Amino acid sequence: MAKGRIEIDRDACKGCGICVSACKHGVISLSEKNSTNRFGYRYLIVIDEARCTGCTLCGVMCPDSAIMVYKEETATC
Repeated sequence: MAKGRIEIDRDACKGCGICVSACKHGVISLSEKNSTNRFGYRYLIVIDEARCTGCTLCGVMCPDSAIMVYKEETATC
């Protein structure tokens, strides 16, 4: 089964939330209102990477290219 690993460029994120809506597995969320990047925007956080399937939909939907998803194949016996 495939698993994903997510990397986020917090300073590129503008907190629009499009990626959060796109993720059907509840893997990502926006930071708390008092946690902002250096530009004053809330940023994306990974809340449960174990649930990530590596579908890359969050990264594709991000208008600021702030998300990179790496798909990792696990061996099956």
